[in-house]
Amino acid sequence: MLNGGDLVTFRKQLLGWFRQFQRDLPWRRTKDPYGIWLSEIMLQQTRVATVIPYYERFLRRFPDVRALANAAEEEVLRLWSGLGYYRRARNLHKAAQQIVANHAGQFPMIEGDALALPGIGNYTGAAILSIAFGKRLAVLDGNVARVLARLGAIRGDVRELQRWQALQDSADSYLDPLLPGDWNQAMMELGATLCTPKSPQCLLCPVAKFCEGRKLGIAESLPEKRKKRANVEVTLAAGVFADENGWTLLLPPPEEEGPLVLADYVPTLVSRLWHFPTVSVTGDPSAKLRASLRKLVRGSRNGNLHFVPAGKVRHTVTYRDITIVPFRISVKKLPRIKDARRVPLRDVSSVLPVSNLTRKVARAVLAASAAR
Repeated sequence: MLNGGDLVTFRKQLLGWFRQFQRDLPWRRTKDPYGIWLSEIMLQQTRVATVIPYYERFLRRFPDVRALANAAEEEVLRLWSGLGYYRRARNLHKAAQQIVANHAGQFPMIEGDALALPGIGNYTGAAILSIAFGKRLAVLDGNVARVLARLGAIRGDVRELQRWQALQDSADSYLDPLLPGDWNQAMMELGATLCTPKSPQCLLCPVAKFCEGRKLGIAESLPEKRKKRANVEVTLAAGVFADENGWTLLLPPPEEEGPLVLADYVPTLVSRLWHFPTVSVTGDPSAKLRASLRKLVRGSRNGNLHFVPAGKVRHTVTYRDITIVPFRISVKKLPRIKDARRVPLRDVSSVLPVSNLTRKVARAVLAASAAR
């Protein structure tokens, strides 16, 4: 742990580096708590390059917290569509409504009030409050934990409760009390750009001389990797109706009625969004799908539907490795399915919120049709 003159030098060198080399990111051009909050939620488990266009489009549609709070959840999810981890969007929407109802439309400055909002945890709360309001709260996320583990040559699983708390204590001690927002961003920037998981650029690091991990020659091996959950193979079959005018049908977001622990639980795999008729399969995909459609499309000659395979689609949801077998079902007129909505097959996300899995299925069917 640094103290005295070393701590002063450490802070000065890291902040100086950040001011000179920080990336020009849209959320760094504002002190508006709403924009900062939105960026922190979008950046959770998502790369910066992926977030930028979503962030800018989302702000154009919902420029402030009241606009977001007054929007329908379906519209919020549609703007989020493709970004993944849709619970973030649902919590963001709920939190906006609570901010309008309980905080006069202003993001709360008190830590306890912020942490009471849906989707706001210790890291997110510290980031927003320090950057937007200058609160003296140190952030601790994966990037910062990696930096601290290397600085202190901390071995073991950093996510273990006591070790994580020790890292939080360390982050608190390093925090620059005069510039907490800039400090937190500098620590995160260092972890994201130089002190990376693989091949850290120690020669460019502004605080390399303070790094115990580098002195011991073990920086790249820190923090120690956690044992990952074994991946599970899942196979799905999806039916894509297509009429002569290029329209298709999507089913409404499914209700979560089954045990969520099942790896092949379809509502989870389609992110509880609009989706093609989809079933989990272990045998013949077309047979299982046809049986499912027989229940959906009552009174039709289901057996006469012509299923045309459209290759295979690969997708990953957390620990699940998913193979989707899509079938194009060409019809003159789309069947009537309760609560289903008609959308253009070439742009299934133009009207309704859909997951990346559904987008991939649509693209596969279009590509297979074009190849014929």
